[in-house]
Amino acid sequence: MKVGVLTGGGDCPGLNAVIRAITRRGLQEGYQILGFKDGWLGVIKNNFVSLDLSSVSGILPRGGTILGTSRTNPYKNPEDVKAIKENLGRIDALIAIGGEDTLGVACKLVKEENLKIVGVPKTIDNDLSATDYTFGFDTAINIVMEAIDRLHTTAESHHRVMVIEVMGRHSGWIAIEGGIAGGADVILIPEIPIDIEEVVRLVKRRNERGRNFSIVVVAEGAKFKESDEFILQEEKRDAFGHVHLGGIGNVLAKEIEKRTGFETRTVVLGHLQRGGSPSAFDRVLGTRLGIKAIELVKEGRFGQMAALQGNRIVSVPLEDAVGSLKMVDTQLYEVAKVFFG
Repeated sequence: MKVGVLTGGGDCPGLNAVIRAITRRGLQEGYQILGFKDGWLGVIKNNFVSLDLSSVSGILPRGGTILGTSRTNPYKNPEDVKAIKENLGRIDALIAIGGEDTLGVACKLVKEENLKIVGVPKTIDNDLSATDYTFGFDTAINIVMEAIDRLHTTAESHHRVMVIEVMGRHSGWIAIEGGIAGGADVILIPEIPIDIEEVVRLVKRRNERGRNFSIVVVAEGAKFKESDEFILQEEKRDAFGHVHLGGIGNVLAKEIEKRTGFETRTVVLGHLQRGGSPSAFDRVLGTRLGIKAIELVKEGRFGQMAALQGNRIVSVPLEDAVGSLKMVDTQLYEVAKVFFG
């Protein structure tokens, strides 16, 4: 039995843990494991490598993905879908590891082309539905927390406001959990439009009680109350129609400094949140999800995704995972607000 595996979309810590688990468990079942290179592009071009024990030896602590990745959208070109159908016809199953876009393609291929695919949820944004957590998220929020810890000391020494821009296009999970863990004084997320007057009030209130520095965490996808537009680095869109976000931190910092008179600086964490070695939580979660994916293949339960619900790894329909984004719980935001200002 030949089982393919691919990693698509943005890289994140824990991908290699999943690949390792799929390979080890698959080999135990007597399967041949084929790793497609660079996401859906590898399936289109039938570009793969055979994975064995040697291939996955030592990769557990490594960030990124040994298979490479891309944001290829096969539905941009009918010939690409045709190629995928032809190439996957040569194997028995495919395990797609990815986020909303990668698994959205997988779901469509299952429903429209009747292909044998199972999914593994991956996104540092933690915004996939039907799973409590996605691997990569824990590592990302630990990086945010550590950055805030370091910025506290320089902000306090120079009596500055520090604005920290983190990832999060549509949901603010990284901002809210990283911000709470780091003791941020204001946290701004895409789910709640930015009220600049309220931000200024909170910063001033801290100053009035003798706290002459503030830490403000903002998700890259947060928008001002007065506008429904993203702050962009550029207008260019990727294959799935996403624009390149970035710059909200600088815009926000200028407004805070102009309205308060307090020196304000910006730090954009960017791809630091994606890079480096995965946390223990993400290594274990990735491993458990990879083993579940092989079980789904063995049971012929295609169109399903491995998911974490509570402490259990379960299976859910792919369409449940990609049907809508998982947004920040308002109760969690209320917890964060206790520590604002």
